[in-house]
Amino acid sequence: MPQRLVFVDETSVKTNMTRLRGRAPKGNRLTAAAPFGKWRTQTFIAGLTSEALMPSGSSPVR
Repeated sequence: MPQRLVFVDETSVKTNMTRLRGRAPKGNRLTAAAPFGKWRTQTFIAGLTSEALMPSGSSPVR
């Protein structure tokens, strides 16, 4: 019976959680891309079995 058991898990990430500070080699400016004015949430839902991870998809939340 445990081989038929599937756990459904949901996780998300917010684009406004971008780091504001970072490190760069001495004398160099730190450059990185970050979204500006497009604060959104990305949600990912998957099924987890004893043998595999079954992705079901992701969806942007506005």
